[in-house]
Amino acid sequence: MAVLAALPLVLSSYQTSIATQVLIFSVLAMSIDILAGYAGRTSVGHGAIFGVSTYVAIYWTSSIGGDLWVGVALGILAAAALSAVFGLLAVRTSGVYFLLLTLALGMIVWGVCLRWTGITGGENGLRGIGRPDFIADDKNFYYAVLIVVSLSTFVMWRFVHSPFGLALRGIRDSESRMRSLGYNVPLHVFLAFLMSGLFAGIAGALYMLFNNFVSPSTVELSQSVSGLLMAVTGGVGTLFGSFVGAAAIIVLENVVSSFTARWPTILGLTFVLIMIFAPEGVVGRARVLLARWGSRRSLEG
Repeated sequence: MAVLAALPLVLSSYQTSIATQVLIFSVLAMSIDILAGYAGRTSVGHGAIFGVSTYVAIYWTSSIGGDLWVGVALGILAAAALSAVFGLLAVRTSGVYFLLLTLALGMIVWGVCLRWTGITGGENGLRGIGRPDFIADDKNFYYAVLIVVSLSTFVMWRFVHSPFGLALRGIRDSESRMRSLGYNVPLHVFLAFLMSGLFAGIAGALYMLFNNFVSPSTVELSQSVSGLLMAVTGGVGTLFGSFVGAAAIIVLENVVSSFTARWPTILGLTFVLIMIFAPEGVVGRARVLLARWGSRRSLEG
C-alpha cells in the first residue's frame, strides 16, 4: 500500500495515468475473479456491465446536464441492475453454457450501444464533462482512485472470506454436494453475480472519470476478455493477483506498442508462456513455490 501511495511521487504524469488505469482495471478483474475463482463461473459479459456504468454516468452528465456524482451513482446502479438481469438468466447454467450465455448477453448490450444512436451516440460515442477541479490533476485523481480501489478491494476480500464466500468455494468444488447439504446453489450464484456486477460498475464509473469518453468498444467482447485475462494472468482465485495481471497487461501494452505495431502478437505469446509455465497465474505460482519451499524447510528442520 505504501508503494502504491508513493508511485505518483516518482512517476511522470503519463506514467501516473498508466498506474491509475491499472488500479481501475484491477477492480474489473477482481469482480470477474469473484465468479471465476470462487464460484466456478467464468463470465465474458462483464465488459458490458463495466461499460454500461460508463455510458449511464456520461449520458446523465453530458446529455441531461445532471450532477456528476449522481451520474456516478446511477452508473453503478445501472451496472448492478444489468448484472441482476444477467444473473437471473445465467444462474442455472455452468461451465461452457454459462460462458456462452454471458457472451451472448454481452453481445446484445454491445449491439444496443452501437445501434441506439439517439442515446449512445452510436459509433461516435459520448464525451463527458470532465473531472471536478479537485481531482483534475493526474496525481490527485490517482489518490482518489486509490482510496476507492482500496475500499473496494477490502469489501471484496471480506466477501470471499465470509461464510457466504466459503459456500461459493464449496459450489465451485462440488455443486452436487452443496445441494445435498441444503444450500440454495442458484441463489448463491445469483448473489455472487450481483456482487461481482456491482464492483464492475464501480470500475466503469472510475473509468468514466479517467477517460471522459465512452463508445461501443468499451462494452465489446474484447473488454470482457481483457478483464478475464488480467484475472487469469494474476491467478484465478487469488483476488490480489488481479493487480499483478492488470499491471502486466496494461504496462506490456503501453511499452511494447511504443516499439512495434505487432504488440498483440507479443502479448499473445506472453499469455501462452504464462499458461504453460504458470497455469495458476503469477501469484498462484508464487504461492505454490513458497509452499514447496516452506515444506522443504520444515523437513530439513
